[in-house]
Amino acid sequence: MLEPFASAWKFHFSMGVMPARHYNPLMDLRQLRHFQAVAEELSFSRAARRLRIAQPALSRTVKELEDQLGVRLLERDRRTVRITPGGSVLLTETGLLLERLEETVRRVRRAASGEEGELRLGYIGPPTQAFLGRLLTEFRRRHPRVTILLEERTPERVCEMVARGKLNLGLTRPVASEQALGLTSRLLRREPLWAALPREHPLAGQRSLRWRQLVQHPLILLSRREGVSLHDAILGACRAAGFSPSLGHTPSVINTVLAYVEAGAGIGIIPDSVAALGHDRDLEFRPLVPRRFADLVMVWAVDHDTPVSEVFRDLIFEWLRTGRLWT
Repeated sequence: MLEPFASAWKFHFSMGVMPARHYNPLMDLRQLRHFQAVAEELSFSRAARRLRIAQPALSRTVKELEDQLGVRLLERDRRTVRITPGGSVLLTETGLLLERLEETVRRVRRAASGEEGELRLGYIGPPTQAFLGRLLTEFRRRHPRVTILLEERTPERVCEMVARGKLNLGLTRPVASEQALGLTSRLLRREPLWAALPREHPLAGQRSLRWRQLVQHPLILLSRREGVSLHDAILGACRAAGFSPSLGHTPSVINTVLAYVEAGAGIGIIPDSVAALGHDRDLEFRPLVPRRFADLVMVWAVDHDTPVSEVFRDLIFEWLRTGRLWT
């Protein structure tokens, strides 16, 4: 912030004028604003009216500034005020400094209100595809000065990064360590689990499937490493139906689950968000009963919260209330 005064100081020393003993480099902004008004108006009376202060007080302020710098800034007599070369430099630099200061104040206020800054958002893929693009477009429209950084990670990794302050927010599945990590969460949706089958499969003609009907078929589901809560919810549903499933493949990418099903390797168990995205494949999707769910939550750490995070959460809460998040 002091750099704009460098050229003024260089002028001061190049003229061979030594500063006064009581020279103080920390000039008062009030002094600079008062000097700027006089230098621009070239009149102490007009400057006093502009600043709405008494003229004698204005004259004293300018004199104090000249004494601090050890340089005459204004030449004045009863009728005229002229700016000196040193004063001309200080006027230019003062304008730059005050302009920069005003912009800094605006940025500080925007940052404090969440209007400016950085949002680091972690998410998991298919469950957020129905709304994330629309949500970010609306957020950018409302807050164009906020930079958004996206990180697609596993649910466990999203929660870990939020807890450490590496991410501001996460859109993810619940994890067992969520409470231990000190995270706050909000349920966004409970996704029913569906079965994905090849179109020629004997069960594909039914409108829905009971979990017990899967007992004779290998199941294809996302690996536990990539989604603990989803994986465990599926196994728990099978146990509740009275059987231990035969696992065919457990790939690390949900689209690979569908690829294995297309290849006839078994029946895929997926959230309905994945089923909604898979209708261009040669597959049939059927709801499973009794209904079991994979939850989608938003998580954040109070200790690492920011105004930008708060305004983003407010937008999500607004969309939840109005139904826009899932339409």
